[in-house]
Amino acid sequence: MTPPLILGAGPAGAAAALRLARLGAEPLLIDRQQVPGDALCGGFLSWATIAQIKALGIDAAMLGGHRIDRLALFAGGRETELPLPAPGMGLSRHRLDTLLRAAATEAGVTFRLGHAVRTLTPTAITLDDGPAVDWDSLFLATGKHDVRGAARPRHGADPELGLRLRLPASPARQRLIGGRIELHWVEGGYVGLLLQEDGSANLCMAVRKSRLTAAGGRPLGLIAALADRSLALADRLGDVPADARVDAIGDVPYGWRATTTWPGLYRLGDQAAVIPSLAGEGIGIALASAAEAVAQWQVQRRDGAEIYQRHFARRALLPLRAAAGFRALGRYPGLLRVLSATPGAAGLAMRLTRIADA
Repeated sequence: MTPPLILGAGPAGAAAALRLARLGAEPLLIDRQQVPGDALCGGFLSWATIAQIKALGIDAAMLGGHRIDRLALFAGGRETELPLPAPGMGLSRHRLDTLLRAAATEAGVTFRLGHAVRTLTPTAITLDDGPAVDWDSLFLATGKHDVRGAARPRHGADPELGLRLRLPASPARQRLIGGRIELHWVEGGYVGLLLQEDGSANLCMAVRKSRLTAAGGRPLGLIAALADRSLALADRLGDVPADARVDAIGDVPYGWRATTTWPGLYRLGDQAAVIPSLAGEGIGIALASAAEAVAQWQVQRRDGAEIYQRHFARRALLPLRAAAGFRALGRYPGLLRVLSATPGAAGLAMRLTRIADA
C-alpha cells in the first residue's frame, strides 16, 4: 500500500500525520517551510480546542499560552464584556506548530520540508524541484493557501482579505487587553486583538478589498484610518512603526465548505471549512477534521474520502452559520447589548460556534 501523503504541516496536517503514524501508516508530510513560521490565523485556542490538543497526547501546560477568560466586543462606540464559557488561551502559531511537528516527529512521521507543491491532480502532485509524485490517499491541509488544480471558488469583485500585525509587549496593552480576546467591528469588517505567550499582541483583521484600496493599497494606512475612527483601537495600537510588517492573505472564502472531493482526497482545516476568524474556531476545525478524516481513512482508505467530506461539511454547517450570524451582530450594536443582558445567551452563542464531536 502506498503511504498516505499530507500536504501542509500546520495544525491539521501535523495532527493527521501524527494520527496516521500511530496507526503504523508511515505517512509522508510535505511542506514548503523548513521551520514553522507564524501563520496569519489561529492565535486563539478555545477551551474545546485545548481539549482536542490534549487528546493528541500534548499536555496543555506545555503550550504556555496567555490565559483568556473574557470576550470584549466593540461596536457603535460601545464596549461589551462577556465571560467565556471556559478559559482559552492566546498562543502564537509558531509555538503551536512547533509542538505539533515535534509530536509528529516523535511518532515517526517522515517530513519533506522546503518543497512547494505546484499542482495537484487526482493521481499525482508536482513539486517545485522534481518529477511528479503519485498518490493513492492524500490529506490536503494547506490552510487558506490553495493548491493549483484543487482551488476553492473565488468570491467576486470585492473579496475579503486577512491582515495581521504583531505588536510588541507593552504595559499599556497588557492593561487594556489583559485576559480578553477583543473584537472591534469596523467598516467593511472587523479587527481581533489578544495577547500571546510572550506578551505581544496579535492583531488580525478581515476586511473587504475595497477598504484596502481606499487606503491606497497600504495595510498600515488602512490600520491607521481605522484607528482614527476608534479611540479604543487607537489606544491599543499606540505608535506603530512606519516599517512595521503586516502579513496579508487575499480572497479568503469565509463560509465555504467542501461538500465533494476526489477519490482518496481528504480536505482538512480551511480546505474543508472556512469559519470567520472572529469565532476563534479555526484551529478547532483543523484538529477535528484531521481526527475524523484519519478515522474514516482507517476504515475505508481511498474510498472513505467522499463519505468523510460530506459528513464533515454537515458537521461544520452550524458553526459556520453561527459565526456568520455573530459577525453580522456588529452592524447592530443594540443586539449585542441584548445578547449580553440575556442570561445564558452569550454562552450559547459561543458554544454554537464550536465544532461538535463527530
